[in-house]
Amino acid sequence: MRSVLLIAVCFVVGVPIAVAADDLKPIFDGKTLNGWVQKGGQAEYRVEGGCIVGKTVIKTPNSFLCTAKDYADFILEFEFRVDPKLNSGVQIRSQCFDKDTEFEHAGKPVKIPAGRVHGYQCEIDPDLVRDRWWTAGIYDEGRRGWLFPGICGGDAKQFTEQGRKIFKRADWNRVRIEARGPSIKTWLNGEPRADFSDSTTLSGFIALQVHSHAEAGLEVRWRNIRLQDLAAIK
Repeated sequence: MRSVLLIAVCFVVGVPIAVAADDLKPIFDGKTLNGWVQKGGQAEYRVEGGCIVGKTVIKTPNSFLCTAKDYADFILEFEFRVDPKLNSGVQIRSQCFDKDTEFEHAGKPVKIPAGRVHGYQCEIDPDLVRDRWWTAGIYDEGRRGWLFPGICGGDAKQFTEQGRKIFKRADWNRVRIEARGPSIKTWLNGEPRADFSDSTTLSGFIALQVHSHAEAGLEVRWRNIRLQDLAAIK
């Protein structure tokens, strides 16, 4: 077994401010899935109308369409539209190893199985059943669970109230993510959401998640997926 020791440092860092001079470039060509690799489960991905469409398939684990390239510091923007019954998300700085690994959390080892995509996920979370609206919150897929709101900060009630107001049901939503060193910030439809610092993983791939589901054929769509690689311009 390959053992990896990772120690997280979390603290809230203030109100996010968008950078004016962006130079965002497409990382999806609008026509093909060139440059993307599927990992995890067997959900279906296709290109349709300039969008990447993910569709649920029953009896398969979480599926991820991953960039072939890793990114460290970056600004990422995308739009999505999701079936209200489906949880989804976009992984950032994520990893997937060929061998079992271990992650240390709260002084205890957590096993990450071979082939398991893990890392930060910007959530697409219009949870009607629990009345939880945590889209653009950050979840640590396959490791610690919710970071913001969660162990890295954020008030769950306030986050839900804001999310309920700004999330567009049955319509396109726009997300912005800024990752700079340990700082991670998100916006949903122009409104600031998550804002915290965590040093666990500072680079990795980006991936589009289709969550496992008991119902087949639920879809999530992404379009206008654009990124500015800040590490490349230092």
